[in-house]
Amino acid sequence: MGGIGPEATGIFYNKLIKRLQEKRLIKNNRDYPQIFINSIPAPELIYDKISKKDLNIYIEGLKQLEENKVDFIVMVCNTIHLFYGKLQKEIKTPILDLRNELKKSLAENKIKTVTILGTPSTIKKGLYKFDGIKYINPSVKEMKQLTDSIFNFNKGNETNKQTEVVKKICQKYLEKGSEIVVLGCTELALMLSNKNLPTIDTIDVLVESTIVNFLSLQN
Repeated sequence: MGGIGPEATGIFYNKLIKRLQEKRLIKNNRDYPQIFINSIPAPELIYDKISKKDLNIYIEGLKQLEENKVDFIVMVCNTIHLFYGKLQKEIKTPILDLRNELKKSLAENKIKTVTILGTPSTIKKGLYKFDGIKYINPSVKEMKQLTDSIFNFNKGNETNKQTEVVKKICQKYLEKGSEIVVLGCTELALMLSNKNLPTIDTIDVLVESTIVNFLSLQN
């Protein structure tokens, strides 16, 4: 399920297909999973306050996917995972837990110092805050800059300018001692995809988790 930014949903889909090919899991067209994409025109979850009303269209979108009798659901948006528990209670179909998948990725790579870039809610509410990890996170002013950049990038407004804003914030915290920057918003991942910086793209985390879950259904 996508929605905040349909472009990120498209990137997820293309990366998933590419990784299936790279892992040599596709011998013919029948080996691809059947995929339903529900890219909903949902409210942007880029501000501090997210109401119950804002979530209604996401709940509806999940139920629409469940009607297709899918085996599991992937939510490409990061911020929506703040409400993972609430959303999972609304449907019986399992939803991949991005928070848990990122936690495993950080542990496997033995990362100890991290900066989270994302929406204010993602950072302030500690979506990706785990025990044993030191965090060097953006200031309130920088969070506002990130919010504006995400909003404008999603609309296609001065995309290069938005990318430079995010890149500078990212570089600042790497210089301050972060081993890695978690791109906790799909639009930020799109902006920095070719910038050769030590980052974790949550889209990639979701892709790998999707493949693991897909393969488990084949056994």
